[in-house]
Amino acid sequence: MSVNSAEAPARVDVVLVKAGRTKIRYPSELLDDDGTRVVVRAPWAGGGVRDFGFVRFEAGDVFTEYYWRDRWYSVKEVRAGSGVLKGWYCDITRPAVLTGAELVVEDLDLDLWRSADGTDVRRLDEDEFAESGLAQRDPEAAGAAVAALDELERLARGDGFTDLLT
Repeated sequence: MSVNSAEAPARVDVVLVKAGRTKIRYPSELLDDDGTRVVVRAPWAGGGVRDFGFVRFEAGDVFTEYYWRDRWYSVKEVRAGSGVLKGWYCDITRPAVLTGAELVVEDLDLDLWRSADGTDVRRLDEDEFAESGLAQRDPEAAGAAVAALDELERLARGDGFTDLLT
């Protein structure tokens, strides 16, 4: 179902699950759902400021989030409240599941950052992924997660990254 801009915006709760527990739940506006990819927009849902050293997420930031039902990652475009693009934060996840007004995504600890100008691409939290024990519990999922991170990094360093979002 593609969302018509003349319709009232639909609301979807994004539920990020980690290790079987809800890590965060926040309301978002459903922008598009083509049956494979779901796009939502939401303000920064974290408490306070999160400073990674290379980017800060803070009150007023707006996230346009892309989730796939057939891919092991999500991509979040991050903009300051002024509209200035900060970059893209990508989570390695199991494929998203949208049921009614709830979009559930299981975080698999691996992440990737791409700066607005594309010059800073970095893999994040590989130590957390190793410590999670996923490779021992579910080797197939762990392999899919690493392959997804590799694919995202390749796209983020090349020209194919923005094609994901159009």
